[in-house]
Amino acid sequence: MGVFHYEKDDDGIVVVTMDMTGPVNAINAEYNDAMEQTVCKLESETDLTGVVFASAKTVFFAGADLKELIQADGSNKQKIFENGELIKGQFRRLEKLPVPVVAAINGAALGGGYELSLACNHRIAFNHKSVQIGLPECSLGLYPAGGGVVRLTKLIGVEKSLDIILKSKRLSPDNALKQGLIHQTVADVKKLIPASKAWIHENKTNPSARIQPWDQKGYKVPGGPINSPKNAQMAVMAPTLLFKQARGLMPQMTAAMDIAFQSSYLDVDTMLRVEGREFVNIVSGPVAKNMINTFFFQLNKINSGLSRPKDIPKSKISKLGILGAGMMGQGIAYVSARAGIDVVLKDMTQEAAEKGKAYSEPLLKKLVSRGKMLQSDSEKILNRITATSSDNDLQGCDLIIEAVFENLDLKHTITKNTESYLSDDGIWGSNTSTLPISELANAASKPDKFIGIHFFSPVDKMPLVEIIVGEKTDKETLAKAFDYAQQIRKTPIVVNDSLGFFTSRTFGTYLDEGLHLLVEGYNPIQIDNMGKAIGMPVGPLQVGDEVSLELTRKAQETWADMGVADKWSDGSVTRRVIKDMITDNGRGGRHHGGGYYEYHPDGSKNIWPGLYDLYFDKTKDIPENDMKDRLMFRQVIESLKCLETGVLRSVADGNIGSIMGIGAPAHTGGFLQFVNTYGLKSFIARCEELEKSYGSRFKCPQIVIDKEKSGDTFV
Repeated sequence: MGVFHYEKDDDGIVVVTMDMTGPVNAINAEYNDAMEQTVCKLESETDLTGVVFASAKTVFFAGADLKELIQADGSNKQKIFENGELIKGQFRRLEKLPVPVVAAINGAALGGGYELSLACNHRIAFNHKSVQIGLPECSLGLYPAGGGVVRLTKLIGVEKSLDIILKSKRLSPDNALKQGLIHQTVADVKKLIPASKAWIHENKTNPSARIQPWDQKGYKVPGGPINSPKNAQMAVMAPTLLFKQARGLMPQMTAAMDIAFQSSYLDVDTMLRVEGREFVNIVSGPVAKNMINTFFFQLNKINSGLSRPKDIPKSKISKLGILGAGMMGQGIAYVSARAGIDVVLKDMTQEAAEKGKAYSEPLLKKLVSRGKMLQSDSEKILNRITATSSDNDLQGCDLIIEAVFENLDLKHTITKNTESYLSDDGIWGSNTSTLPISELANAASKPDKFIGIHFFSPVDKMPLVEIIVGEKTDKETLAKAFDYAQQIRKTPIVVNDSLGFFTSRTFGTYLDEGLHLLVEGYNPIQIDNMGKAIGMPVGPLQVGDEVSLELTRKAQETWADMGVADKWSDGSVTRRVIKDMITDNGRGGRHHGGGYYEYHPDGSKNIWPGLYDLYFDKTKDIPENDMKDRLMFRQVIESLKCLETGVLRSVADGNIGSIMGIGAPAHTGGFLQFVNTYGLKSFIARCEELEKSYGSRFKCPQIVIDKEKSGDTFV
C-alpha cells in the first residue's frame, strides 16, 4: 500500500501508519488509492481484532488538498461529487468493520483529519499544545463535507456542533475531551499506540465499542432533533442569528446549519449524500475561491516572510520601550509582555503610566478565571511591565515604540529626547496611523533605524500589524520589526511610506463616502445598514463615532499644517461635517459624549436627532445597489491606487491587510481579490457608471485597465 504502512501484531490488531509523499498526510489521488487498498485488506482479514490509524508525520492528517479544491468550477461538479462519495464511502466502510477502530492523534487533526477520526470508534490524542482538533473549513469558505457536519451533529448535538463548525474552532486536546470530540488523552506521544491497543483489548467483547453510536438501534442525537417541540426556539432563532452575523454573504455557513439541522433527524447515509451534493455548489462558488486564496495561500505567504528581507538572521526583542500609556500604548504593552518581552511603559506622570499598566490586569484575570492561564503565569506577565515617568528606564531597549497623539511636532520632540536610550543596535518604531514615516524620521539621528509599526485597536484583539518602510529605513530594521510582529503573534504586512499608508488611507475612504451620502440627504440609518449589507463590521457613521470625530479633526489639522490635506482626494465634505458636528454642536464621537449617535447608560444607541435636521432630505432617493457599491468601490479603488503607486508591495499584503486591519468583508477575499471575482471588465464598466453619476473619485485606476487588456488578474 506504499504510503500507508500496514502492520498486524500477534493479537490481530492492525496499525495503519499514514506516511504520504510530502510533508503532511492529505486527501489526494495518492490518499484515495492507499485508503482503498487499506480498507479492502482490512475487510478481507479473517482474524482481525482491532485497527489503529496513526501518522508518521508531525501532523496527524491535514485534510483536503486546497490546490485541487480552488480549481473547482461548474464544469466538474459531477467529478467533485463522485470523489467526495469515494472518500466518505471509505470512511463508512471503516466504521462498519466488525472490530473497534481507533484514531491515534499525534498532531493536528483539522478538517479531513478530524473527519477521519470521527469515522473511528475511539479517538485518543497526544495532550500537547501542538495538537489541534476541529473543523475549520468555514473560515475558508467551505464546510466539512467528509461527513464532518453529519457525524459531529450526531455525536454532540446541533447546538454544540454548530458552535464548533460555524466558528471554525481549533480545540486543544483538553478542550476537545471536555466537549466530547475525543475520548481520551495521553501525556506522552510514545504511549499513543500502546493506549490504543489497550483500549481495543479492553473492549473486545463490547459490541457498542465497534458500532458507531448513530448506527446503534434507538440512538438519539444529544439535545434531540431540531424539529422537536423543545428545539422550536433554536430552529427559529439560529438562522436569524446567523443572518445577522454573516448577512447572507457566507453560503457555506448557511449550508452547514441546514445540514446539521437535517442530520438531527435523518439517517447517516442519507445525510452523507445531502452533505456531498450541497458541497459541490459551495466549493465551486466565488466565496470559497476568494477565502481559500486569501486565508490559506496568501496568508501563508505573508507568515512565511513574503515581505521580510531574506538575508537577515532572525531576531528577538528582549526589552521594549513604549512612549505613551494611553489606549494604544497599554495594548502594545500587554501583548508584548504576554510574548515574554520586558516592557517599559513610560508616560508623562507615574500615575498615567500605572493606569496604562493596570489595563492588563482584567485581561489576565479573565484568562485565569477561564482556565486558560495559571495565576503564577499571570503574575509573571504583569511583572514584566515597568510603569514609569522616567526616561532613564528606557536605557538599553532593543526597540522603542512611540504611541502618542498624531502631532508632528510632539512626535519629533519625543524622538529627539529619547532616541539615545536605544541599545547600539536598537530600532525606533512609530505607531502613527497616518503621518509619513520619512517625515517623522527627520527628527532621528539614525533615520535608517526608524520604521512605522502601526497597531490596530484594540491591540489585544486585532491580529494585524502594518509595518511602514520610510525612505531611509534599512533592511535590518525592517527585518527586526517584522520579527517583533511575529514574536507577539501578530500578522505583519509591509508597505511603503505614504500619508495614511495603506490601511488608514483606504479606511478613510469608507468614512468619507459615508459622509458624502449623509450630506447628499440620505437617511443615516440606511447609510449604516448598507455598510453592514456589503459585509463591513459596522456602518461608516458608527465606526466614525468609534474612531472619534475629534481624532479625525486633529488629523485634518495636522495634514493642513503639512500642506497635504487633499493630497489623495477632496476632503471638503469630511471637513464640513466635522465642523458641523464638533465646532457647532460639540459632538466629537462616542468617547466624547456622542457623535452621529446618542449613547445611553443601558448600552443602547440611536441616531442623534440633530443629524436629520442638518442633512436629511426625505425627497432624495438612491438605488440601494448604488449606495452599497459606493461604499465598497471607494475602498477598492483606493487599494488599487496603493498597489499602482507602490505603497502596497504585494497583492497578498493588500488582501490580508484590508480584511485584518480595515474589516473588509471576508467573503470577498480582500479588496484586491474583490476585483478578480467581480471581473475586471465588469469592474471597469461599473466604475464608469459610478464616476458619471457621482464624481471623479470613482474613476477606475489605470492598473485595472492594463490588467484587463493583458488578460491578467491580481495575484
